[in-house]
Amino acid sequence: MSGPTASPCRVCAEPAVRQLGAYALCQLHYDRATRERPHVWRAQAVALVILVAMVVVATIIGAAAGRTLSGLPLVVIGLVIAVVPAAVWMVLFYREDRVEPEPRAYVLGVAALGALLAAGVGIPFLNNVLAIGSWVGDNVVVQLVASILGIGLVEAALVYAAVRASVYGTSEFDEATDGIIYGTAAGLGYATVLNVLLILNAGGAALSYASISVVLTSLILAGAGGIVGHFLGGQKLRGRPVWWSAAGVLLAAVLLGAYATVRSAVSGGTASVAGILIGPWIGLLIAIVLAAAVYAALTRIVRAEIARASAAGGAQ
Repeated sequence: MSGPTASPCRVCAEPAVRQLGAYALCQLHYDRATRERPHVWRAQAVALVILVAMVVVATIIGAAAGRTLSGLPLVVIGLVIAVVPAAVWMVLFYREDRVEPEPRAYVLGVAALGALLAAGVGIPFLNNVLAIGSWVGDNVVVQLVASILGIGLVEAALVYAAVRASVYGTSEFDEATDGIIYGTAAGLGYATVLNVLLILNAGGAALSYASISVVLTSLILAGAGGIVGHFLGGQKLRGRPVWWSAAGVLLAAVLLGAYATVRSAVSGGTASVAGILIGPWIGLLIAIVLAAAVYAALTRIVRAEIARASAAGGAQ
């Protein structure tokens, strides 16, 4: 498609001038769909470093305070730790994306919808209906399959719903990395509710263990949300088939289910070094590796798709 046609742009309904996969786009949204914003990846990397530093600081504070930190002060600090991951990511992203930021209301809205779906649907369903922990047994294979088809699929589907039902149909969802941004926000919203409940149910918990658990949950759900969002972006902007976003949900479910299985196994350990549980720290390392691998893979995929789209556009 080398000139204006009768077809409207997929995003804004203006006359389309370019073709991207099966979709017609105006020049503005074609350019946006075939570019990358490197600052998005920088924000993700810096957030990862800050979250790991938070675990170290919380562990030092917990060790120094010993038994003197309890009750309401411990709960308050624990709740602050629970919301730090989402706040860190939001601040870093907006500092990096000064030139053309996503609307703050949209990003916050997607995160809030993810949190609402977690509190109103996901957590009650998993705890009260599926209740996997009460029947799955000790077989690791059964645990893995149950975690993927239960925990993973429910969480990934609700993250998908948060993005699909909110920003997907708007003109703001118009760039290669937008899906990853909104998917990450939805995942962090979901994770924040899980983290707050963890802190409250544990009465504040030990700071080191609580901070590790919070970062584990946040990293994995953010990564899974990025996967779901990327596949949604492919369906909207790159002409992928209908089953494409379903494949993204399934892939995210595998990641979430595998993490849930590993977390369950690791958290059962009692070995310690210098009073610090080995299990949670190993879990943190696993989560960091998984999150880094997910975002590295997404970076390569987005760049490859942009290169293919640009080459196709140049050949027209």
